[in-house]
Amino acid sequence: MKNKIIAAALSAVISLGLMAGCAQKKDDTVVRVGSLKGPTTIGIVNLMDKASKGESEGKYDFTMAAAPDEITAKVVSGDIDIALVPANLASVLYNKTEGGVTAIDINTLGVLYCVTGDSSITSVKSLAGKKVITTGQGATPEYSLRYLLEQNGITDCEIEFKSEATEVAAVLTEDPTQIAVLPQPFATVACAQNEAVSVTFSLEEEWQLTTNGLGMVTGVTIVRNDFLKEHPEAVKTFIKEHEASVNAANSDLDTTAALVVAQEIIGKEPIAKKAIPQCNVVCITGDSLKSNLSAYLEVLYNSDPKSVGGKLPGDEFYFKG
Repeated sequence: MKNKIIAAALSAVISLGLMAGCAQKKDDTVVRVGSLKGPTTIGIVNLMDKASKGESEGKYDFTMAAAPDEITAKVVSGDIDIALVPANLASVLYNKTEGGVTAIDINTLGVLYCVTGDSSITSVKSLAGKKVITTGQGATPEYSLRYLLEQNGITDCEIEFKSEATEVAAVLTEDPTQIAVLPQPFATVACAQNEAVSVTFSLEEEWQLTTNGLGMVTGVTIVRNDFLKEHPEAVKTFIKEHEASVNAANSDLDTTAALVVAQEIIGKEPIAKKAIPQCNVVCITGDSLKSNLSAYLEVLYNSDPKSVGGKLPGDEFYFKG
């Protein structure tokens, strides 16, 4: 009997030790996540809400910025671990950091639209001899627009850049005949604020006409490789929770619209409800991540190698986990 008692006690100690070991394996690190004020953040607002209530599986510190440069600078400096950035900037960062980042998912597909009160503007071809106001200099909006102009043989379209979409909307309010290229949800917001303007065409549709149906990849989620090596489970948890957040954004419009307004991405819930379905928020991983993103980057590279940082990323750029 005594031996049985000793054996049971040893078994309990071993079990407790194993449990402690398992507990130690759980990664409780705080993941610093950066995103842009727009579709990339719309895809994670449900996760942001859960994290703020302590209901998320992972622990997160979120930063939302108006311009891509704010986020990319923090990735380079190591102040952000995971970033949701324009697709071409993911490649630029890969080259700038000498392979120091990995793409873990596609977070947004085509979201760019032409907005104007000029009824003569119906396609990219009608931009010949015109001036277009847009945001995203050095990012997806600029390179996507320049690619489409080139493919349509247009050499006399002037592009004027503003730092934020609100500046573009202000120009349209003052003069509705101006022509703008805006991402969602700002395209919908601009139209709601000014009845004299409307969406005249989608750059996604124009893009597909020049690429045999290949779609645009607007946003990509990247992780610093140093962080990925040290905290692989935290990264996998983020991907899982990112996917759940995207699913919630696409299925629960009322809740997501309220969260988008709370984050001051869009001013009013009725406008948010109109814009969110047009934002194409997704969470594409694995083989589909590589096939879609690599094809998109190749189109940009062939148009202008500088748009992707001078060279295309290697296979190691695409997360397989």
